[in-house]
Amino acid sequence: MAVPSQAPGEGDDEESPRYRPGYELVAEQLLNYIGEHNLRAGDRLPTEQGLAEILGASRNVTREAVKVLAAIGRLSVRRGAGIFVAESTGGLVDDQLSDFRPTSMEHVLMMLDYRSVIESETARRAASLATPIEVRDIRECAELSLEAARAADGHGFAKADTAFHDAVGAAAHNVFLRSSVANVRRFASQSDVLLFHGDAPGSLEVAAGQHLAIAEAVAAGEADLAAELMVNHIATTRSQFERKIRDRLFSLDGRGAPGAPAQPPRTTGAAGEPPPPETSAS
Repeated sequence: MAVPSQAPGEGDDEESPRYRPGYELVAEQLLNYIGEHNLRAGDRLPTEQGLAEILGASRNVTREAVKVLAAIGRLSVRRGAGIFVAESTGGLVDDQLSDFRPTSMEHVLMMLDYRSVIESETARRAASLATPIEVRDIRECAELSLEAARAADGHGFAKADTAFHDAVGAAAHNVFLRSSVANVRRFASQSDVLLFHGDAPGSLEVAAGQHLAIAEAVAAGEADLAAELMVNHIATTRSQFERKIRDRLFSLDGRGAPGAPAQPPRTTGAAGEPPPPETSAS
């Protein structure tokens, strides 16, 4: 289970697109460990020191990996009690998706395929059912995302992006569709944190322009066009994830050893809640 180590004299350039910080490698290996041992919500994991030994990593890097996974809702750290697989928040659906691996090409592509199916339908229905107030909300969120993109404000874009997709979901007037959109985007945010961690995966301005086009199709009542534009929007996100995961796979030649110094992504959310995805153009 040991994480691949860095070859001497290689892979220490953090600007390299193939660089992988140690905490990311260990977080990925820890999720694999949970899956391979069929651990479920509430199950206790070994101590930090025990995990470090199992994964072949330093204790400090293992601690950062645990912090990141706790921040995105995959682990629960209880002072004086230990480290546990986080309890699910959505019942059976979450239980069945508890093995989702945010850096797995197969899992991420399945997640994005599901997003395309669900969000294209919400856009189609929003174009048919949105009230004038809901149309205004969708437009305002799209415009805010463009303002943030032009200002290179990744955090502001992430907030506007979430608000935009939530507004489209609300305008579909179906609580199950809206819940599905929120749930799948929660999984997407886990991949954002572990794959992009501070990088800009694509043009935020392009994504914001797509938001505006979808908003105009909804406002015009063009259901088929709104659905098509949403499919194209998520396809753009898919290409970003595919490129990043390919870089990650290439990095298995040893770049980014577990002991390499690296700053983990911001984890300002409450314990067990995912931090805001700051730069993903989704």
